[in-house]
Amino acid sequence: MKFALTLVAGVMVALSVTDAQSGTSVLFIGNSFTYADSSPVRFYRAGTVTDMNGEGIGGVPALFKSFTQQAGIDYNVFLETRPGAGLDYHLENKLGVIGRRGWDKVVMHGFSTLDFDKPRDPAKLIATSKQMADFLRTRNPKVELYLMATWSRADQTYPQTGAWAGQPIEAMARDVRAAYDRAAASAAVKMVIAVGEAWTRAMQTGVADANPYDGIEPGKLNLWAHDHYHASAYGYYLEALVIFGSLTGRDPRSLGENECSAYELGFDRMQVTALQQVAFDQLASAGVVAPDPLVLPKPVNPVRCVQGP
Repeated sequence: MKFALTLVAGVMVALSVTDAQSGTSVLFIGNSFTYADSSPVRFYRAGTVTDMNGEGIGGVPALFKSFTQQAGIDYNVFLETRPGAGLDYHLENKLGVIGRRGWDKVVMHGFSTLDFDKPRDPAKLIATSKQMADFLRTRNPKVELYLMATWSRADQTYPQTGAWAGQPIEAMARDVRAAYDRAAASAAVKMVIAVGEAWTRAMQTGVADANPYDGIEPGKLNLWAHDHYHASAYGYYLEALVIFGSLTGRDPRSLGENECSAYELGFDRMQVTALQQVAFDQLASAGVVAPDPLVLPKPVNPVRCVQGP
């Protein structure tokens, strides 16, 4: 009984805190591709977002939060993540956390190969996306749902043991996107966020190197981390830019070459400009954003991001 009362009290406190906040609520449900494993983004600006598992994660949600702050958009950002998990894990173990409140917007994704046990098989993603969508709509029937289609993994493409071995690097992202399109139709979500296709575009336009196993070409970025699986800071930054444009409809280039999070992560202006352009081109190709020239005054030199939420 004591445990039950403590649990109820904890939930009530969480509800009182979150309900008291103003602004649009955004929840990220995912795994290491959301919490930015293997990069300095993982614990970046963790104090600006709410990690519902209490692990002190900033990750891609914190980058997204930073972009919205700079754009003058009032979003309260939350995340619920688990390493190596698909949506099935969150359905089985985390509905008590996820269901503490109704959400305005939710961004979610499954395991990177579609199914850990059956790589390339979309069945579990399709089923669990609908199940999660149905649950989220019980808390807020008007919630905006987004599925994030993830990137091609070099470690699943170039080694002979990979599920996409022998295929061009863009093949995995293309197959993943096709699976997410099917899941989106089943779950009736607002949009599939084309992160994987943005990665492919970066490689095809010469912004990023396509094969980390043979070295990184001079002047190109490595979007992958050391394991050729997770993203580098550059890869997560591109992910966050595409999410920002998808949820807000804003041109990511409007953040400018002196965007403060990129500065804090050690990017130079040419890298920032190139990644913002890739994100814009991907979003514009799908009609998600329109060109939006930089209208807000920006510093001549990069400065640190504002502190606090």
